[in-house]
Formats: sequence, C-alpha cells, structure tokens
Amino acid sequence: MSTPASKDPATPEQSSHATSDRIMQLGLGFMASRTLLSAVELGVFSKLAGKPMDAAALSPMLGLHARSARDFLDSLVALEMLERSGKIYSNTPETDFFLDRAKPSYIGGMLEMCSMRLYGFWGSLTEALKTGKPQNESKSGENVFEALYANEDRLRGFLQAMTGLSLAAAKVIAEKFPWGRYTSFADVGGAQGGVAGQLALKHSHLKGIVFDLPAVRPHTEEYVRSLGLEGRVHFAGGDFFKDPLPKVDVIVMGHILHDWNLKEKKRLIAKAYEALPEDGAFLVYDSIIDEERKGNPLPLLLSLNMLIETPGGFDYCGSDCCQWMREAGFRETRVVHLIEPHSMVVGIK
Repeated sequence: MSTPASKDPATPEQSSHATSDRIMQLGLGFMASRTLLSAVELGVFSKLAGKPMDAAALSPMLGLHARSARDFLDSLVALEMLERSGKIYSNTPETDFFLDRAKPSYIGGMLEMCSMRLYGFWGSLTEALKTGKPQNESKSGENVFEALYANEDRLRGFLQAMTGLSLAAAKVIAEKFPWGRYTSFADVGGAQGGVAGQLALKHSHLKGIVFDLPAVRPHTEEYVRSLGLEGRVHFAGGDFFKDPLPKVDVIVMGHILHDWNLKEKKRLIAKAYEALPEDGAFLVYDSIIDEERKGNPLPLLLSLNMLIETPGGFDYCGSDCCQWMREAGFRETRVVHLIEPHSMVVGIK
C-alpha cells in the first residue's frame, strides 16, 4: 500500500506569491536610519528651514564631498524627509517643524544621541542577546550616568534629548488627566522640565516640582525661565532611590521605570505610594508594550534598547504596571493611551 508523498512547504506552487521585499527592506533598514541620523547630525533641516536651496549652495554649508552630495540629498527625498522641486531642496512640513534646531518643537536631540551613541552599540545586539549584559560604555568600566552627569555638554545634550522625547506625550497628559482635581505635582526624574512646563502652561492653578539629581538644577532653571514659569515650577535636587519623594498631589514618572529591574521598579512605585496623600495620583508613562506583545514593534525594540543600555531594565505592558501598582496599595489603576509609542498608567491611592 502506497502512502501519499509528503508536501514540501517550499514548493514553487505554494511560494509563487511570496516576495523577499519586506525581508530585504527590514534587513537593510539600517541604511535609511543612518542616512536620517547623519542628516540630523549635519544640520540639514536647520540649514533648509525657510531657505530652500540647491545642492551646490547647501553642500559647502554641510561640508559634503562632491561625490556624496547628490545621492545623499536625493536619498532624503526618496525617504520623504526632504522635498525637491527641480534642483531646489526644501524641508517637508514634518522635518521643518520637528528637526529645525531653532524651533522649540525640535526633537532631534534624541536622534543626535542615537547617532552618537546608540547606533554603534546596537551593532553588539547579538552579544547582548547571548550574555544579557549591556553593550554601552559600561563594557569599558565606565559608569554611564556618572560620566553623563559629570560632563556639562553631554548632560545638556541628554536633557534636551529627553525633552524632545517627552514633549508630545506631555501635551496629551496635560489634556487627558483631570488636573482640575489637584493643585500640585512633581515630575520625578524630570530632566529639563519639559513635562512640568507643559502641565503648568496648560493649567494655571498648578504648581510643580522637577525632582532630579542636583547637577541638573541649572539646566532646569534655565528651561523653566524660558517658559516664564519660574514662579510656579521649581527644582528640587535628590536621588529618587535614596531620598524621599516630594509631598504633592500627583507624582509623575516618565521614561524612568523602564530603566530598572523588577525589584527596583517595585521599589520606586512603593516610594511614590508612600509620598502621596489619600486620593493622590501616580502617573507613569513609557513606551508601553501592547498586551499581546505583537501589535507595535517600537516598544519591543525600545525594550531591547534597555538590554543594550542597562543591567536590568525592560519595558512592560500596561497590565504589568497596573499589577505592580496594586501590589503597592493603589486602589484604582488604568491605562491611558497618549501618542505613539507612549501610554500612561494611572494609579490612585
């Protein structure tokens, strides 16, 4: 008795409609990323802000070699980061708004940090996946945060990057949370004060504290003055692991919890609970992973970045954070979507 021949899953009939386009686009995606990061680093979008020009005029400003200029600029056009009419290049509406260094909406600080640091470290992702160890400056024995906070230029760049990363989410937090019920807040690990500034600008009754390491003080105070908020937002220096958190109605932590291992995450949540009054609120926003862990790749990739950057940090789902908050004693928790890739977890004491 003969048996049916087993079917080869890779027969031409079955794979005739399959293409390698998505695989190749993803595999070569680093080329597009590096092109954009170099453009930000060179200041392409700042040079073109309000001043469209041809390659001959733009290239000397950017220091481009004659061999590279045309392909580089046309690649940015093909990637929809620039527009071109005839020989004249100009910004798109998005790059003009978000990547001109002269505008307060500039988010390129984060991309500059990616260009100078993260891009190279991600070349060691395979090693990180096998060892579970960070692949940044710590490999050479350097304490990343100590080195960062000891260098004024690096610290300023980092703080500006954090502002760029948080600003869009901060505006949505100012809209979606019922701030009318509260009078005071503290942004713990608040960097320059990007979130605090947006909350205070939107809600004139609020008074806020930016709580961060003492070295951040002059940068925060400068930023707060630029917004005209020095009477309502002030800086408090401290270490959120070692020192008590400010006694306020609402505590905010943005891009903080994902830096730490589970035990440390729970410790920070417990400290927030202890500092808040009855009915006080704890707002945590991060690049929250979707519950099925497959709908949005960016938060998952950012969690891999925590593998690259930290000894134990990782991103998490909203339900995870809700559980940790309930364990700490918060009576009510909920997840609020902000703007991609950010969501906010709210805990009420």
